[in-house]
Amino acid sequence: MQTRITEICDGVYRLSTFVPDVAPPAGFSFNQFLLMAEEPLLFHCGHRSMFESISGAIGTLMPIDRLRWISFSHLEADECGAMNAWLDAAPHARIVHGALGCEVSLNDLAARPPRALSDDEVIDLGGKRVRFLSTPHVPHGWDAGLMFEESGATLLCSDLLGQVGDGPAVTKGDVVGPALAAELEFRSMSVTQDTIATLRRLAALAPRTLAIMHGSSFAGDCAGALSAFADGLGQQRLARAA
Repeated sequence: MQTRITEICDGVYRLSTFVPDVAPPAGFSFNQFLLMAEEPLLFHCGHRSMFESISGAIGTLMPIDRLRWISFSHLEADECGAMNAWLDAAPHARIVHGALGCEVSLNDLAARPPRALSDDEVIDLGGKRVRFLSTPHVPHGWDAGLMFEESGATLLCSDLLGQVGDGPAVTKGDVVGPALAAELEFRSMSVTQDTIATLRRLAALAPRTLAIMHGSSFAGDCAGALSAFADGLGQQRLARAA
């Protein structure tokens, strides 16, 4: 298992581990994102089985004990399986998540008390600012939330626009078509009118980079990609209802 490192935009590093046996025959990448700042933040913890590989990769960028914040979208093994391993390795780090996620899961599961965030609350990392966005059931999970790094306009979008395969670290090509194909296959999202409205809210942020958990990240017309993905999900929902 090898974790590859790519700086996808200024001070945002993608840590990608490709697993060919997941979603065969194309395989699946599992990506974490490290925001380098005075108080570095890691978005996605990865599975427990991947901790050694991911932490080794981060160790080439900075000492692990510099890590100050750890976050993720929702309760799921690839999002937070290694959460407590990170807390052990980084004694000054703290889990940060939405208030709902803390109340229903993390206050009990995390080895140290997490910090609960309200919708639109901002953390100043020192050189970067991250805004927490409460997005229930988007991409999935009652506790779901995303983060928007304001200085570089990077949306840490978890499973949204995820694709199978081992594409480039960042692309300006089409991610919407492959993401809709993946959703049609896996049906991981419960698509409602609230889903579409949430995606429109994300598009209105006008991100310049989409940091995607599975598959390539995207640099280009991110608002257009999110809007097209919303349209495509709506069409899939209507087709299933027909």
